[in-house]
Amino acid sequence: MSALLLTPAPVKHRGARPPAGPLRLATVTPEAYRAFLAARTGPEGPSFLQLPAWARVKDGWCHQLVGWGPADGGLTGVALVLLRAFPGTRKYFAYLPEGPVADWADPDLDHWLDPLLAHLRAAGAFAVRIGPTPAHRRWHAATVKAATGPGRRLGDALADEVDPLGTAVAERLRARGWKRCGGDSEDGADAQPRHVFQVPLTGRTPDDLWAGLNQEWRRNVRRARKSGVEITLGSAADLPEFHRLLRITEERDGFRLGRSLAYYERQYAVLNAEHPGRMKLYLARHEGEILAAHTMITVGGRVWYQTGASADHRREVRPSNALQWRMLLDAHALGADVYDLRGVPSTLDPDDRAHGLLRWKLGTGGQVVETLGEWETPMHGTTNHALYRAFQAYLARR
Repeated sequence: MSALLLTPAPVKHRGARPPAGPLRLATVTPEAYRAFLAARTGPEGPSFLQLPAWARVKDGWCHQLVGWGPADGGLTGVALVLLRAFPGTRKYFAYLPEGPVADWADPDLDHWLDPLLAHLRAAGAFAVRIGPTPAHRRWHAATVKAATGPGRRLGDALADEVDPLGTAVAERLRARGWKRCGGDSEDGADAQPRHVFQVPLTGRTPDDLWAGLNQEWRRNVRRARKSGVEITLGSAADLPEFHRLLRITEERDGFRLGRSLAYYERQYAVLNAEHPGRMKLYLARHEGEILAAHTMITVGGRVWYQTGASADHRREVRPSNALQWRMLLDAHALGADVYDLRGVPSTLDPDDRAHGLLRWKLGTGGQVVETLGEWETPMHGTTNHALYRAFQAYLARR
């Protein structure tokens, strides 16, 4: 299918009625795709995982940029589709991380999902995984802190907000045969975090952000400043040191991302080639030594803290707190609507090792947001269903 250079349709508000008539879907040019994303700003804007450049970050995947809209022209939705070949076949697993970028408020999801599924089946996909973007539930930091206790989990705490759109989208997907990855498990089996931590920035001043930090965070930021911790922006030349610290962090905290230095070098290069300054590397130095390094990604009105790394020694000077405070202020200065600290665990048990990450992020005074998670469906046909079962078994063994 040839690429189309389509113009973005006007951005619709929640609850807007779907366009009349059938939608057409086709591959689109990167220029048209980026123009559509640029028109969608605010806290519900597109994820960095749906950028055209992200396809070049993902080694071992091929991809398509697709878009759909009414027959008379204009884009009403787009998607970066990553395609992973099933060994020994010409079939693909299609993955749309935190996408598609579409009108999830449309009460008739078939209006645009059907053309997408038809296109992917024709492209050889045996199954599709999507990441619907509406939120499901939100817990404020104070609520989470009050609910903390032995054996407790987020689901045990009454949410401060329940998004009716998220609830409706989940019901509509289930009615169409889509299954949530991991089922009803609170942590799910998603590739992307189901629970994220966000600090709202709209309408707030730097003084408001400082007041939002808990007492421990304010004390640690002051301690870093008094100790002479210096925060600077790094460059591609500093990525090897970032990666060295990341390995130390993984060993200390008991997790393994498994990403090479080449992965981060590629990510830094392609994201900044697409938009200068899109990915930044922040460094915390003390007495000339880099003690911590964090990466930040910006798309429109959203800013993400993506990956953090720190040394094992001199932790008492609190370089990571100083880094995050600087990044939070920089996100605010950019005019961002939200600062997203990415994934947090669902455990509220203080004796659970994973709870430490949630506790650290809670100190910024934001909120835990439960996304809808990722959803999958196999394509019609005996062969596709067999490949899907084999693929699930492969994932379970990893």
